[in-house]
Amino acid sequence: MHALKDLFTSDVGLMSLGGIVFMLGMAAFFVRYFLKHIQEDGERAEAAARRR
Repeated sequence: MHALKDLFTSDVGLMSLGGIVFMLGMAAFFVRYFLKHIQEDGERAEAAARRR
């Protein structure tokens, strides 16, 4: 319980919490970004295969 209190009340804990939230946000952005581009590349490859 003491660790959670330190996480939400101390300067170092709040900075750590901010870093954790930032990294999770980056991870979500990159997963979405990569999946979108993988799908677009697949569609582009299918279109190129149909043209041949």
